[in-house]
Amino acid sequence: MTDAELAAHLAEVAGRILLDVRSSGMFEGKALGKAGDATANEFLCHAIRSARPDDGLLSEEEKDDTARCSMSRVWIVDPVDGTREYGEQRSDWAVHIGLSIDGVAHTGAVALPGLDGGTVLRTDQVSDLKPAADAPRFLVSRTRPAKEAVAVSEAMGGELVGMGSAGAKAMAVVRGEAEIYLHSGGQYEWDSCAPVAVAQAYGLHCSRIDGSPIRYNRQDVYLPDLLICRPEYADKVLELVAGLG
Repeated sequence: MTDAELAAHLAEVAGRILLDVRSSGMFEGKALGKAGDATANEFLCHAIRSARPDDGLLSEEEKDDTARCSMSRVWIVDPVDGTREYGEQRSDWAVHIGLSIDGVAHTGAVALPGLDGGTVLRTDQVSDLKPAADAPRFLVSRTRPAKEAVAVSEAMGGELVGMGSAGAKAMAVVRGEAEIYLHSGGQYEWDSCAPVAVAQAYGLHCSRIDGSPIRYNRQDVYLPDLLICRPEYADKVLELVAGLG
């Protein structure tokens, strides 16, 4: 398998495993989230180490081995992005399988198993973006919308759209369900590596909210902000964010 094929396959299989755990009836709420995270993580980590034994690995659910920092190729994985949504039987959660090469989100896949029939978006199979809405739609947290997103949306006459996981939000832009995902306030490398790889493959703009590049496989994996949007909106959004100080 190519790296992209491996990422897509693992995302799809992990999604099926998570649906099986959820439909087992053995867990609910936070316990369901923990069971899903642990089960999917065990599968993914074993599979990646078997298929790519010479690569590094960073997973949200695995103790970090910082030896990865000296490696060029590092898989960055979030077994369940949106554990709360998964545990609440919602559809807006995701599985992230990303590959960072020399600090750049290079290859990846994001599975959206909760959607009807399941969906996997991947870096090696892309299509044209759908037409944008007349007024930009901003993806924000259902419970804690970023203040920058609220302010920029107001300045641009946009609309706020609440959604769960980071991966679900990023893929909503890819799928043409929104135009802008502007986030601040706390994330980690596993929250965005795979979504950024996929979004870039579709021709979307991806950066930090100050316009700087997004870098991965750092010793400190905290990565608190990002912008994923249609390219025609990038300059305006960055200009407005900069104006907020």
